Amino acid sequence: MDHPADVQEFDAPPDTQMSGCASETEPSDRTGRAGWGGLLIPRLVAQQAACTPDALALQNGSELLTYAEMDQRANQLAHHFTSMGAAPDKVVGLLMERSPSLVVTALAILKAGGAYLPLDPALPAERLHFMLRDAEVGTVVTRSSLASRIESGGWDLVDLDADAGRIASCSATPVDCSPTPENLAYVIYTSGSTGRPKGVEITHRGLANLVAWHRRAFQVTPADRAVFQAALGFDASVWELWPYLAAGASVHIAADAIRSNPEALRDWLVQKKISITFLPTPLAERTILLDWPSGTALRILLTGAETLQQRPPAALPFRLINNYGPTECTVVATSGPVEPAQAASPSPSIGRPIDNTFVYLLDSDMQQVATGSVGELYVGGAGVARGYRNQPALTAEKFVRNPFSADPRDIIYRTGDLARYRPDGELEFLGRRDDQLKIRGYRVEPNEIAAVISAHPAVQASVVVQQEDQTDGKRLVGYVACKPGSVVILTNLREHLLKYLPDYMVPSVFVRMQALPLTPNGKVDRSALPAPNAENALRDQEYTPPRGIVEERLAAIVAPLLNVEKVGMNDNFFLLGGHSLLGTQLLTKISHVFGVDLTLLSLFDHPTLAEISCEIEKLILAKIERGDVPPQHCHGNT
Repeated sequence: MDHPADVQEFDAPPDTQMSGCASETEPSDRTGRAGWGGLLIPRLVAQQAACTPDALALQNGSELLTYAEMDQRANQLAHHFTSMGAAPDKVVGLLMERSPSLVVTALAILKAGGAYLPLDPALPAERLHFMLRDAEVGTVVTRSSLASRIESGGWDLVDLDADAGRIASCSATPVDCSPTPENLAYVIYTSGSTGRPKGVEITHRGLANLVAWHRRAFQVTPADRAVFQAALGFDASVWELWPYLAAGASVHIAADAIRSNPEALRDWLVQKKISITFLPTPLAERTILLDWPSGTALRILLTGAETLQQRPPAALPFRLINNYGPTECTVVATSGPVEPAQAASPSPSIGRPIDNTFVYLLDSDMQQVATGSVGELYVGGAGVARGYRNQPALTAEKFVRNPFSADPRDIIYRTGDLARYRPDGELEFLGRRDDQLKIRGYRVEPNEIAAVISAHPAVQASVVVQQEDQTDGKRLVGYVACKPGSVVILTNLREHLLKYLPDYMVPSVFVRMQALPLTPNGKVDRSALPAPNAENALRDQEYTPPRGIVEERLAAIVAPLLNVEKVGMNDNFFLLGGHSLLGTQLLTKISHVFGVDLTLLSLFDHPTLAEISCEIEKLILAKIERGDVPPQHCHGNT
């Protein structure tokens, strides 16, 4: 049976309603809902700048931009981009750190009619160059500090620092350009099963629909204060910006030092009086369990990207909203509030389809399944992407004609996700029908990782799987069989991978194999792969046990944190599978056990057990010399 896509309503704060400048609307679509909103993002933001020019738009520490300043700077940049050939459906690369300048530049690209391609500076240079070539980018915008990473290539470079004078001389009036709803707004790359990333083409219609739904569903007003904290290559960054700037609200940029630290992030959200924010699932699950002041301004916490397991405590002073949506469906396809746990509460659902979006749960014959039965989730409506950049075969495979519509233009996206309808009409997410994974909120194709591993000159064959991790839910494990007579060194293998892959796609641990186990039909037998342990895990050198009390206690912290049996004095925290999120957890535990505070930068600079222990001892000695701690209370080697 067909399940109607009910409109989701959420509680608004008292005495608030949709506000801001009036805007035109388009007639409702075939779902019978309110239209997606006739104005596109450049016009919506320009309206807010005209209505409330002195209102705060962007804040990054002490750097503030009003709506008038943001709009004028974006207009000047848009004129500069137009002079360089920016036009509808032309893709412009955007390689910048999270900052007000990044937001202004993305807005300027949209104003010039172009589509922006977000390029995370944390990505390897090889991957950045692939994306630029694959997307057929003609212009890349960056800052002087990053320009060297992309100097070579068939694109023009706009250095906002070096070209500041020319840009400042451009007109601050709006550019005479009117992209259509079907023109591209942005292109964002995701992991590809073929061994190379794939670019998803999102239209202005999809982006405008996301913005219109978000403003209505969460009653966004100019009084709201939101957060920009997602990495640029994560499509949640789109969601963190445009719904608020289209509504006249202010967007505050979270510093890198607090983005993955739940306690520090909570304190910052409270201090900045943030009223609505998004946090990826693993971070949100930890954040909602903290103590929150009853007077916090936060009223809505949005989450998504991975399967939500945790329901909020009853005393939580804000609403938790769970969201689901592939990148190919403009960030969010379904959404719903998560109520506190009660007796026999099921796991949190992914809600219902958002405005102008519909879903089908289909079997292998493209027939709809009954309520309670499992089916593959297909998404249709205003948010469905145009397709994959320069990949017509993959587009035809994943973006298929709606078999329940007479309109040949009605396309639905085949997500590969499994779900079922609960009796109350909400959707329950049940995982994947293929090997695709989610790691730290990012979609990952293990075949892409295995292809890069196998390109290492010493590797004969490899396979990558996901395992449950007691620390942050999931981790990648790589199984490596070497070529005869060859030896794989862990450091060299990781360096090889980091040339082509972002850090979240590099396995946490690698297992040495004589050969990969195979099924009778010649495929890798994943059920026969051994669990990683101290004997089979790839290491740089032989295990050397910890020495002294500090190293022993530190090893007792690190081993369960990284889900390894034992940690030696020369073992590198990051080579054993650590990353920045686990690093912040380690620093918290060190503070609790040893009474000293290390920084994340110190952990990056001194990543082995012996080096971390040495840094701890230095801080303990400094406290003793200052008389802060009696020597008998220090638990070091000294």
